[in-house]
Amino acid sequence: MSIKVAVASSDGKVINRHFGQAAQFLVFQIQGSNIEFLELRENIPPCQEPEYHENRLSDTVELLSDCQAVLVSRIGPGAARALEAGGIKAYVAPDYIEAVLRRLIITGELKQQDD
Repeated sequence: MSIKVAVASSDGKVINRHFGQAAQFLVFQIQGSNIEFLELRENIPPCQEPEYHENRLSDTVELLSDCQAVLVSRIGPGAARALEAGGIKAYVAPDYIEAVLRRLIITGELKQQDD
């Protein structure tokens, strides 16, 4: 049983990017209590000053479609709804990546699925 979690981070250590402004997502696989980094996925952010691009939001949701959760520093309600419609749970957690992933495992927030 495992899950994939996308993380909006610019440095690979801290969840420090707003969902709509994230140029990349780090993807981790969680299996039991093990956390493994899988890949970095480049993204064209939907929110680029001074405009918002709806089609880019759809592209970002599609980019993360194999993930069950995304960790961000902030997210707007429209983006959160788009992720939820795609079966992805958004967590606002501006903290160290590993600490948040461990907390979510311990609390049972992340429901693991059969491969």
